[in-house]
Amino acid sequence: MREGSCRFGLWHVQVHWSIGSVRLVRFSPYPLDGPVPLPIQRYCAGFQEDLRDLRSIALEPQYPFSAIYERVRKIPYGETETYGAIARDLHTSPRLVGLAMKRNPTPLIIPCHRVVSRTGAGGFSPDPAIKEALLAMEQRNTRCLSR
Repeated sequence: MREGSCRFGLWHVQVHWSIGSVRLVRFSPYPLDGPVPLPIQRYCAGFQEDLRDLRSIALEPQYPFSAIYERVRKIPYGETETYGAIARDLHTSPRLVGLAMKRNPTPLIIPCHRVVSRTGAGGFSPDPAIKEALLAMEQRNTRCLSR
């Protein structure tokens, strides 16, 4: 198991991983010495990077909320969907989708920042400003590519 961190704005994105599989991603004010998978480094540096090649422990069938995580992983870069829309697709409640996003062990790999409330961005741990910055970065990159 490897661990390390890279920067995203004022935050350090700490990653615990092995080749091709990510066990934990978290945002911290503190760095963690060691390497981070290149796609995550590139994503955090502002490049439009597809992180779907990286596997998450949360996608294993026995993991709680894996069906929700599989659905959220399909949200394209630069786009968002509401908790309610995902809940309707999976025949569950928006609150359960929100709980799954709160307990997501691998944000970015399972892009929970792309799941928003009907009336705004919604929550994000440890700071909703991170969610807003991730969404803004993706929307900027998407606009630049469509020109």
